[in-house]
Amino acid sequence: MFSPATSFNHSSNGPAMLRSLALSNVFRLLAKAPSFGAVIGVIVMLIAFTLVDFSGWWTKPTISNVVHFTSLLAILAMGQALVILSKEIDLSVGAVYGLTGISFIYLQPILGVPGSVIGSLAIAMLCGWVQGFAVVKGRLPSMIVTLGGLFAFRGIIYVLTGGSVHSFPVEAQNHWLTQLLGGEFMGIKVAIIWMLLVLLILSALLWTTRFGNRLLATGGDADSALSRGIRTDRVKMAAFTLCASLAGFSGILTLADEPQTHVTIGELLELDAIAAAVIGGCLLTGGRGSLVGAVLGALILVSFRYELIALGAPSSWYITFVGALLIASVIFNQWLARGGGLWLIQGK
Repeated sequence: MFSPATSFNHSSNGPAMLRSLALSNVFRLLAKAPSFGAVIGVIVMLIAFTLVDFSGWWTKPTISNVVHFTSLLAILAMGQALVILSKEIDLSVGAVYGLTGISFIYLQPILGVPGSVIGSLAIAMLCGWVQGFAVVKGRLPSMIVTLGGLFAFRGIIYVLTGGSVHSFPVEAQNHWLTQLLGGEFMGIKVAIIWMLLVLLILSALLWTTRFGNRLLATGGDADSALSRGIRTDRVKMAAFTLCASLAGFSGILTLADEPQTHVTIGELLELDAIAAAVIGGCLLTGGRGSLVGAVLGALILVSFRYELIALGAPSSWYITFVGALLIASVIFNQWLARGGGLWLIQGK
């Protein structure tokens, strides 16, 4: 039988204990999330930029530019995340991004702005479908197939343009659809809104539909998925097609906002997209990843690139940073997948 003192202590400490347990459960859920490492990375980055504010980080123009370019990269990174979740990789997204954007410009005089959007997106989808077909039907490594696609699509850009790219005529720049894709809404770059919409749709697709379940199953254990009647070949082809479509859509958003471009558009962007997805928690072994994490990974990369440029650092510093961060992210995410996040929270 409890004494009055014991009962008093128990009742007074009860709410505090419940709050502590609730907080602990929240931390455990966060630690299990694939994006946990990216969340930590963003927090550390923001603290560092606040303490060592070399370039006036917390200013409206800086934040606006960083979030805008993050949105464009994040759309590619989310597409790349879908492919990585299926235990494949796509090295061609930068070239697809460039080819689609330039097709958007070149098809406009023939098809008009709406037709050029549809036509260029169809080209992007075709690029992804062909590569996915080659991977699953030809049983070829996705790295080799998409590396070939990178060179092929980049070569098409040079053949198509002859080394120089036309810009949009003024009437096309002022078209309502161009403004919808590349303008501003209430002072906010439309690309940011499109990125959030893509994130919402893909998250719903991944976590609430059969396709999402089959994609995760395919990446986690393809043989087990096959034994349960999942057409893993169709799942992977859909992932490649979606990835290329998102890369193309990002290219269209870029050129709708900045109609002047060059033949090297999108060069090396595939490396940033892969890095953002991996930093965001995607395991290259497939079956585990996060779309939100891919967006946060893009934010980290764009932020550090902006800061290094503001400091006047050579471009090689950024490449070195990405390489080091990529290796660290792979190690950290593997550790998290083995339960390291729970060890960190529990202190065991």
